[in-house]
Amino acid sequence: MELTPAMQEFVLHWGEMGSRWGVNRSVAQVHALLHLSPDPLHAEEIAETLGIARSNVSTAVRELEGWGLICVSRQLGDRRDHFTAERDLFEVVRLVVEGRRNREFLPTLRAVEGARELAEGDGKTPTEVVQRMRETHEMMEMFDSWYAQVARLPRSSQLKMLKLGAQLARFLPKSE
Repeated sequence: MELTPAMQEFVLHWGEMGSRWGVNRSVAQVHALLHLSPDPLHAEEIAETLGIARSNVSTAVRELEGWGLICVSRQLGDRRDHFTAERDLFEVVRLVVEGRRNREFLPTLRAVEGARELAEGDGKTPTEVVQRMRETHEMMEMFDSWYAQVARLPRSSQLKMLKLGAQLARFLPKSE
């Protein structure tokens, strides 16, 4: 696959963005390439197009499959696996947010809860610190509860909320 300058810019920026979010640059670039590619690509095509090692492509593909961001297909007469990215950007964002929630936010929420419980029962932790831990845990629980409620809404409702954006604020009280 030959990349145009615009496609190169997209792939390079996607890789840079990924590295800022804690994702390996090669993984993000493989995802960007598959996102743009009109046809499924096999690992050799990915490696050649991006100029990265075949082993890096294998690692990237496994990680992307783990997130549910790409799928594998086979083609008649070809023993190689071919890869396609999830095309629906709404679904991509949903998968990433849900994955990060499960891998990062929920373990932190449980750790904060455990530390709070320990502090409440040890008789040694200063009252102000226990209170800060309670407030932190309550706020994290509130964010997670809000996320879970929104995630259960039909996609059409979620899209309406996104489109409304800050306009939702007009339904809230003005003081605070």
